[in-house]
Amino acid sequence: MSDINSQPINTAWPITDDAIRAVFESMMADGSWGRYHGPHCARLQEELGQMHGVEYVMLCSSGTSAVELALRSVPVSAGDEVILAAYDFKANLINVLTVGATPVLVDVLPGQPVMDLKNLDDAITERTKAIVVSHLHGHFAPIVELRNIAGVRGIAVIEDACQSPGAIIAGQRAGSPGDIGVLSFGGSKLLTSGRGGALLTSNAAMAQRIKLYTQRGNEAYPLSEMQAAVLLPQLQQLDARNAARQIRAVQLANCLSPQSVLKPTLTADEFIPELTRPAFYKFGLILSGQFDSPDREQLSAEARKLGIPLDPALPALHLTHSSRRFRAVGDLINAQNLHTRLMTLHHTALLQSESEIDEMAAALLKLVNSRVS
Repeated sequence: MSDINSQPINTAWPITDDAIRAVFESMMADGSWGRYHGPHCARLQEELGQMHGVEYVMLCSSGTSAVELALRSVPVSAGDEVILAAYDFKANLINVLTVGATPVLVDVLPGQPVMDLKNLDDAITERTKAIVVSHLHGHFAPIVELRNIAGVRGIAVIEDACQSPGAIIAGQRAGSPGDIGVLSFGGSKLLTSGRGGALLTSNAAMAQRIKLYTQRGNEAYPLSEMQAAVLLPQLQQLDARNAARQIRAVQLANCLSPQSVLKPTLTADEFIPELTRPAFYKFGLILSGQFDSPDREQLSAEARKLGIPLDPALPALHLTHSSRRFRAVGDLINAQNLHTRLMTLHHTALLQSESEIDEMAAALLKLVNSRVS
């Protein structure tokens, strides 16, 4: 791959292996793929509950709907405020608007997709009902500190673990330290059924509010038996695959860290402390200041010709939505920098061999340096 004209690598996802084939064969035999109710959803709920150490697991149609339901579980409603990082997935902001509340945007840490808590006091008002915080690109949000701050003030913490299923932070699975956590099973995610999501909580009142909202003579936000069935073997493989991705993430970080043009947002020693294990749905890379947004688009197109799944990262929320739709706290300059300079590598790149990772790093640097010279 170090040769720009080399054969593209295979980064197809999802992986159809023997475990998945066996699921479909079994469903064809027993007809469970077409039922309203069957064994698969119940088993998935049980295994997710055991994995995360929570009392209640509610399955739903997507990670986006999971965030909406989490907001409704608080409950957040018209006139309330919800704090988010200015760099986050846009559906989180839209969900806040959907329930009639006002998003309040705070900045992230320099060069990292991580909520900066220094402006939190200025963001919190008597109308603040919840804080939505996401674990993105192998980074962890400061969920324990945030929960301590919010708990004193009676503010709910909604933990978006859609990008980090199976990750461990401070000895807990991502999605469990918050008041309520959300997972996504979208088509490109680490656990995938094409669509789908889940909510995780030990708060009985939150779980009951979700049940009352979604049960309308039938489930209004369903995950099907067929989707649950294909998720179960993936859940069994998740820790092993996350561990394999972490090994390759360390290798890639070591390859790219010595130079300054395209640097990983995490260095190798930052994501291997005791009691912490990240999950890499995306691997973050920062372009140096000489690049701009059009450069990112071009680099992505050139990398994808080689089979390298490199993309511009998420847009900053305050730059892509009308200022009348949110309240900003501070200048949000760090989120703005990520908007222009951050790129992400899809997790399928981290399932390649050791030699392919070396070749991928060399190819990326060749692409970037060719635009500098």
